[in-house]
Amino acid sequence: MALIKQIRQRTGLAIGVIAGGLILFLLGGDLLSPNSSLLNSNQNIVGEIAGEDVTYEEYIARVEEFKLAFQQRTGRVPSEPEMFSVREQAWQAMIVERVFREEYEKLGLTISDAELVDMVQGKNIVAELRQQLVNPQTGEFDKSQLVSFLQSLENADPSQQAFWAQQEQLFADSRLRIKYDNLLATSEYTTSVEAKYEYKAANTIADVSHLFIPYYVIADSAVEVSESELKSYLSENQEKFRTGTSANLEYVSFSILPSSQDSAEVIAEIQSLTDELRTAENDSLFVTRNSESQFPFFSYAPGADLPVGLTSNVSEIEAGQTYGPFVTANSSYVTYKISEQYDGAPRMRASHILFSTEGMDDAGKESVKAQAEQVLADLKNGGNFAVAARQYGQDGTSQTGGDLGYFAKADFVEPFANAVFAAKSTGLLNDLVETDYGYHIIEVTGMPLTQYTKLAVLELELIASDATRNEAFRNADAFAAESGNRNEFKENAAAQGYRVLEASNIDATSRNLNNLQNAREVIRWAFTEASEDEVSTVFELDNSYVVASLISKKEEGDATLEDVRPQVEMQVRNEKKAEMIAEQLKGKSTLEEMQAVYPEASLSSTPDLKLSASVIPGVGFAPKAIGTIFGLKNSGEITAPVREDVGVIVAKLNSLTPAAEIGDYSGFQGQLTQGASQRTAYSVMMALQDLADVKDYRYKFF
Repeated sequence: MALIKQIRQRTGLAIGVIAGGLILFLLGGDLLSPNSSLLNSNQNIVGEIAGEDVTYEEYIARVEEFKLAFQQRTGRVPSEPEMFSVREQAWQAMIVERVFREEYEKLGLTISDAELVDMVQGKNIVAELRQQLVNPQTGEFDKSQLVSFLQSLENADPSQQAFWAQQEQLFADSRLRIKYDNLLATSEYTTSVEAKYEYKAANTIADVSHLFIPYYVIADSAVEVSESELKSYLSENQEKFRTGTSANLEYVSFSILPSSQDSAEVIAEIQSLTDELRTAENDSLFVTRNSESQFPFFSYAPGADLPVGLTSNVSEIEAGQTYGPFVTANSSYVTYKISEQYDGAPRMRASHILFSTEGMDDAGKESVKAQAEQVLADLKNGGNFAVAARQYGQDGTSQTGGDLGYFAKADFVEPFANAVFAAKSTGLLNDLVETDYGYHIIEVTGMPLTQYTKLAVLELELIASDATRNEAFRNADAFAAESGNRNEFKENAAAQGYRVLEASNIDATSRNLNNLQNAREVIRWAFTEASEDEVSTVFELDNSYVVASLISKKEEGDATLEDVRPQVEMQVRNEKKAEMIAEQLKGKSTLEEMQAVYPEASLSSTPDLKLSASVIPGVGFAPKAIGTIFGLKNSGEITAPVREDVGVIVAKLNSLTPAAEIGDYSGFQGQLTQGASQRTAYSVMMALQDLADVKDYRYKFF
C-alpha cells in the first residue's frame, strides 16, 4: 500500500522508528557470509514453507529489509547477536505471510487505504508512532514531527522512502493480524455443560491416603532387560524419541570477564564523573558526552515509571539532587540526577471496552449499543472489567484488559477524552461514551497527574580491559595451536589445568553452549565445517574465548537404539519394576501391609485432593493415579497399583465430598471462554505452521 503521496497531500525530519514492536507482534553486525561451498554447489535453499522452497536470495532480501528497519530505528548497524534477532524476525515474517495470506483471503480481511491513512495521521494514529514521536520537553506525542516527516518524503532519499513503505506494510499487516486474532478470540464459546464440569472438577474434593513406591526400591541389577525388549519398546514408542540434527562437543572456555583492576578503574571514573555531574551547568550536554546509556537524558511524563535502578535505591527523589553511583544487574555503574521537575499538561489513566460500530447502519449501531449497555450493567453489579474487556473489546487493548495507560487529553478523540477528564474519582463511568469508532465502556483508573521529570543518566559499563582480553586470547590461541586432535585437546587441558566441558545433543539452530551465550559461530562450525575429533581455532564469545572439539553429530530422523539407549533402558526397566511391585502387593489388603513389603515407600495423606489436580503433594505428577482415585465408588476402597513416571502409587479413598450444586455457572463459563480466547490465536498459528510443514535449513548458512 503505497500511500506516501496520498498522505503528503493531506498533511506533511527523518524518522527512524516503529518497526520493532510491530515485527515482534506479527511474529506472538552485518550479515554473516554463507558457507561458500554450499552456494557454489547450488544448495541455496534455506528452508521450506507450505511446500515452497525458500531460497537464500529471497531470504536475504527479507533480512535486509528488517536490518534496514533496525538501522532506521536505532541509528546504528546491528551487532551479531542482534542480527540473530533480525534474521529470526525475517524468517517468522515469511512464515506468517505464507501461512496467513490464504486465511485472510478466505475471510475477506483487508485494510483499506482510508483505514491506513487514519492509522498514520488521522484520529486513530497507531501506538508505535505515538510512543516514538514524543516531544522530549513535554513527554507528549508530537504530531508536528509526524507531519514534518510525511511532508518531506517526496524529496527524501530512496532508502527513506523504502523504509516508510515498509512501515506502511507493517501497519497493514499488524492491523490484519489484530482483526484475525480478535475474530478467533471472539468466536470462542463455552457451553453451560462445560462450565458445570469445570466447576465440579475444581470443587470435588477427596480425602485420600496414598502409598508411593519409587522405582529405586528395586535395584537395577535385579531387573534383566534384553536387547529385543529395548528394540521393541523403541519401535512402539518412536514418537517419543525422534531426534533432530544434533551434535556433541567438548570445549574449554577462557574467561574475558573484567578483572578486579578493571572494576576499580571504572568505579574511580564514575565517582569522578558523578562529582562533576552534581555541579554541571548543562546536565543534558554532560551526560550526552560522558554516559554510555542509550537514553542519557529523558523527560518522564506523569504516570511513567522512572528507571528501576533509581526507584529501587531511592525512596523519594528531589529536584536538583544526584543519586549514585549504583551497581546495575547489567554489570554497569549508574548515577542519576533529577535535572528538573515541573508541572505540565495533566495525564490520566483509564481502561475501556470498545464495541465497534464502524461501517454499520443505524439498526446495527442500536444492536451494538444494547449489547454494550448490558455489559455495562453487569459491570455495575460487580463484574470484572478486565475479563469483560478481553471478552468483548474490539481493539488492540482487549488483550491487556482494556488498559490505556496514562494519557493526555489531546491523545484521544474529544468525546472520549472529555468523559475521562471530567471524572472526579476513579471507577466505572455511569454511561456509555460514543465516538466515531463505536461505544466505549470506560473505567477511570488514575486521577490527574501533572508532574514531569527530566532525568540525566550517567552510566558506565564494566567491561574487560584490552590487557585482560589479550591475556585470555594468548592462552586460548596457544592451547588451540598445541591441540591437533581430540586426544591432544584433552591431554593438554589436563596438563595445563583447564576444565573440559561437554555440550550434548546441541540443536543445529542453537545459539548457546550450556551457559555460554551467543555461541552461534562455534555451533555453525560443528555442523558445517568440523569432522569428528577435529579441534577448532579460537572463537570469541561475549565473555570468553572458546576452543572446541567435535565428538560426534547426527542428522534428523528416527532415533536409533544407540542414540537413546539410556532413556529406553530406564523406561523398559521401570515397566518391569512396576509389574514386580504389583505382583508383590497381591494379597495385601491395607496400605500399611503394602508398605511393610517396601519399607522405603512413603505413606501419607492428602485431605483436599481436587478432581482437577494433576499433582499429588509429596509424590509429583500423577494424573493417572488421580483419575483412578476419583473413579472409586465407596469410602475405604483401595486402587490397584498405578504406574506413573515417578513410581507406583496405591491410594485409599477415605471420603469424597462432591461439589455442591449452584444455580449459576456463568462465572465459570466466562473464565473458560476467556482462557480459550487467550489461547486460540497462538494455537491456530501453531496448527497452521504445522500444516505448512516448515523446514528450516538456515543453520547451514548462519
